[in-house]
Amino acid sequence: MNNIFVYIELEEGVIADVSLELLTKGRELADKLGVKLEAVVMGHNVAGVENELAKYGADTVWVADDEIFAPFRTLPHTSTLCGLIKAEQPQIVLFGATSVGRDFAPRVSAALRTGLTADCTQLEIGPHKDAKTGKEYENLLYQIRPAFGGNIIATIVNPDCRPQMATVREGVMRKQEMATPAAGEVKAIAWKEYISEADLAVTILDRQMEERKINIKGAGVIVAGGYGMGSKEGFKLCHDLAEVLGGEVGASRAAVDAGFCEHERQIGQTGVTVRPKLYIACGISGQIQHTAGMDQSSMIISINSDPEAPINKIADYAITGKVEEIIPKMIKYYKQNSK
Repeated sequence: MNNIFVYIELEEGVIADVSLELLTKGRELADKLGVKLEAVVMGHNVAGVENELAKYGADTVWVADDEIFAPFRTLPHTSTLCGLIKAEQPQIVLFGATSVGRDFAPRVSAALRTGLTADCTQLEIGPHKDAKTGKEYENLLYQIRPAFGGNIIATIVNPDCRPQMATVREGVMRKQEMATPAAGEVKAIAWKEYISEADLAVTILDRQMEERKINIKGAGVIVAGGYGMGSKEGFKLCHDLAEVLGGEVGASRAAVDAGFCEHERQIGQTGVTVRPKLYIACGISGQIQHTAGMDQSSMIISINSDPEAPINKIADYAITGKVEEIIPKMIKYYKQNSK
């Protein structure tokens, strides 16, 4: 049976978190289908990377190790992966929805004349019946994502074209090492057979990279504010509470668009996806565009003046009241009880 491929994104030898998250999910899908999970690595001096990938379930690690693959260049990567896919015929190929993945995956999809679903929030295996022809399919990849501006959740299937391809945003899937590592068998990609001179037309002379100043993705506690905070000055209450709790500050798109907070803190479909131990939503209504980025939090507390706010449906605890009254009380009593 055809296996599952996961493209492993590397930056200066470091594996992207989203790639490990996809391996964890890929292992689950592969076990359900009864096939192998295979990782694809393209980079330079990547010896030993298979040990880390095996911890997350990779049965096989395909490796193309040469200086032409680092840093990332679209054309040689695309030709190499397309050649490998044609040779090995995987049924599913997964990419991280990073800047690299969003450039890379569509080119591979177009070259192979198959479909691609971007920014999936969930991946499952299941059957499908074509309503027009009545034809039934088994073990298709359900590619689940918000659609039409986040107003619905769409389940997309690709019955006839292979491989089934999807990108998944960082933080959406859980990253977890296996109790017993997989084999992690290394196989060399015959990349020289797939790359032409034209693929090497672009040369990267220099790169200017700036580290992310704000990183809320890894925070254990997030205090997020919405348009209900009222103003930029009112939004400061979120910073005050986050400081007391040792957490980070997040925001809804409405709060960012209103100028209450910088875009780097935006959580949701058009921001980052987080899964902290504690998520406190302050003045956030809870539209699906926002909840798509935080509904996997371990505990959710909502503070909202509207008892019927959608956020309350997914919250573990819902506090009804004005944020400008409740947050100062939370800060006061937390300080009293944490001495």
